[in-house]
Amino acid sequence: MNSSTSECRNPTTQQRGGVLCLLTFCLWAFVSVPGWCDEQPAEPSAAGMSAGDAVRQIRLPVPPHRYESVAPLPPHVQTFAAGYDNTPPDNPITNAGAALGRVLFYDRSLSVNGTISCASCHQQGKAFTDGRATSLGFNGQLGTRNSMSLVNLRYYRSGRMFWDERAATLEDQVLRPIEDPTEMGHRLQNLIPQLQADPLYPPLFCAAFGDDRVTTERTAKALAQFVRSIVSFTSPYDKGRAAVDSVYDDFPNFTAQQNLGKRMFLTRGGCAICHLAPEEFFTHSPRQTPVAATDSVTSPLTPAFDAVLPGRQSAFFFVEGPAVNGIDGDPAVSDPGVGRSSGKDQDHGAFKVSSLRNVEVTGPYMHDGRFTTIDRVLEHYNWSVRPHPNLDPRLQDAVKGIALPEREKTALTEFLHTLTDHNLLTNPIYSDPFVR
Repeated sequence: MNSSTSECRNPTTQQRGGVLCLLTFCLWAFVSVPGWCDEQPAEPSAAGMSAGDAVRQIRLPVPPHRYESVAPLPPHVQTFAAGYDNTPPDNPITNAGAALGRVLFYDRSLSVNGTISCASCHQQGKAFTDGRATSLGFNGQLGTRNSMSLVNLRYYRSGRMFWDERAATLEDQVLRPIEDPTEMGHRLQNLIPQLQADPLYPPLFCAAFGDDRVTTERTAKALAQFVRSIVSFTSPYDKGRAAVDSVYDDFPNFTAQQNLGKRMFLTRGGCAICHLAPEEFFTHSPRQTPVAATDSVTSPLTPAFDAVLPGRQSAFFFVEGPAVNGIDGDPAVSDPGVGRSSGKDQDHGAFKVSSLRNVEVTGPYMHDGRFTTIDRVLEHYNWSVRPHPNLDPRLQDAVKGIALPEREKTALTEFLHTLTDHNLLTNPIYSDPFVR
């Protein structure tokens, strides 16, 4: 099939470089690669094919997984979901597009020496993180940033990506690690013809986009579709929230310890000031202060909170924008974070804040992975927030110490564990399609 064809024929046999691969697929529909599709060993080259890939096999279901609607959103998420969805109009999630993105995501040939894939640093069993303080690149060199979870990135409203938010969109972000000299070390100008010549990809691109042309834009769109499909709303927290009228009610599926931890999260600990949206504060404020007026989305909130927290998100447990959280005190020696990409003094030291969902399995924590456990993170906010000229206003009181007693701190940890979605960690629609 040449790059100018406008339809996906069925069936087709492709011959490339002496490698015969039978591919069955449907017009403008999902491509079905039979149980496996074998290639002969490829020679190592700058194009990114690895000598270790003697046989490349993938398994994809027929009909395809339903990425377009993985599951209906629970009511406590629906309120803000549409307003916070960063999916662009020209790249909606499709079953075939996300299926292609899944294959690309797990394909090690996207790195220059064929040793790592996107999934190497974003592992499903760790909620799409890698368990390292900072990630390893294709040549074994350590990067400078922790691998951030990809879960629910679809609902990070601004759509900006990376810890320093240097990528304006997910479509922009997914391509950058491929060309990063530490991460994957490839060049798109070499990768795109490599994918076009790979028998696995033309039918997948045809199913996703109507013809088999492999382009940089289509590669970005497919990867972004797969990442946006990774959503998590079946944790014990979600099940408990669905069973009560208010987030302040005890959840029937929680232990007494977990409900105590939830109360600490919402009140004395002050966590919810940053990590929950105003819809969760219809009748209470995080510090149990008097409720007054309404905030920018017409939910009752104290004016002081509204001044610094307009339009927070719902149950995604994101912070609305980048923040300085007091882990470093001297701007002259600390990582500038967003300040490097924005060039603004007020952004120096600020970083995007990862969602608390699945936080039990996403350690180490912070942009540089400095805290190895949740307990150490809590101790930072309990006693160790450092003054900083750009410190987030919501943390000014924390400089003096929150002083949560040990019992309440332990309970707070137990509550955070209820945000773990075990279905997400094993769901086959997000798993590696390659037969290793």
